[in-house]
Amino acid sequence: MCPLPSREPSSFTPAVASAAHAPLAVHETGPSGPSPPRLLDRVRQAISTRHYSRRTEKAYVHWIKRYIFFHGKRHPMEMGAAEVTQFLTALAVREKVAASTQNQALSALLFLYREVLGVELPWLEDVVRAKRPQYLPVVLTRAEVRAVLERLDGVPRLMAILLYGAGLRLLEECCRLRVKDIDFAMNQLVIRDGKGRKDRLTILPAAVKAALAAHLERGCAQHQADLRRGAGWVELPGALARKYANAGREWGWQWVFPATRIYVDRVTGQRRRHHLHESVLQRAVKDAVRAAGLATPATCQPAAGISPRVGPQATPTFRVRSPANGAAASATERMPTPGPPGMAVRPSFLRKSSLGFPAHSQPFNFGLRQ
Repeated sequence: MCPLPSREPSSFTPAVASAAHAPLAVHETGPSGPSPPRLLDRVRQAISTRHYSRRTEKAYVHWIKRYIFFHGKRHPMEMGAAEVTQFLTALAVREKVAASTQNQALSALLFLYREVLGVELPWLEDVVRAKRPQYLPVVLTRAEVRAVLERLDGVPRLMAILLYGAGLRLLEECCRLRVKDIDFAMNQLVIRDGKGRKDRLTILPAAVKAALAAHLERGCAQHQADLRRGAGWVELPGALARKYANAGREWGWQWVFPATRIYVDRVTGQRRRHHLHESVLQRAVKDAVRAAGLATPATCQPAAGISPRVGPQATPTFRVRSPANGAAASATERMPTPGPPGMAVRPSFLRKSSLGFPAHSQPFNFGLRQ
């Protein structure tokens, strides 16, 4: 007979028993509402409400972050004009930024305090302002422009000729150009939502018409193939996607220079093509300038304030390059010349260049930096 195991004394005490049978205390918390938006989310919402561009939003958020980190992560409501003055002065004195950079930082902080926090800053008298230098524009000669264009091919060449011949800005007007905004019959381009959210008309260079038409035929074939695969969508401005549900698949709304890859939009789930990234043309022009052996720092940025205007609102605002034929610059400045036939240009400020298409006295630096 197996012996029974001996019982050990139980460690269960009356105190433990009373604790086990004690009722559980339930503490109710207050109503859990949505947490208030963070500061940078409020900034983004205020910028979006005013329909500012994405680049403005990115720049303003960047400068607000730098301002907060400059003062040891203090909240802007705890700071005021003295801290803003200290930050802007440090940008000019210690970091030696350009005047335009300092003005951009000032605009971002004024927007933060006035539009987001509702605080009116007093006049900042003690800010050390960076001086804006006066530069003469550096402009390529016709031979140099020809040398650069001859070393470009394909889509970058089309885009470069539009920048040079039609006066388009790189991202807002060239990369975001849509098929419906090209008028081959009137030899003109419609620029939608350009700088300052303004529409305008400009010329369509004659030398690029045939190549551009062939490019659009290939793009249309690619768009039809995307539609058969369930893609073919494109981003639409504003609320047009809700108003016209199928407009995003129409050929007229497609980008003239689409990207090579398809992406899936996280909000709608649509398979879309973005426009070609501006760095594609920037790299191509940089390589062409290097291959041409030019010492001039040519980029794809237009000279300020000299984009062409075509139509009844055109005004004589063009600045001309130093002429290659030896004539004085003052003799050719603001000299109107006839535009191409069939175009309503007043005043045109156009002349037939040696490249075979109308150029507006080369107001572009092609885009060149000063």
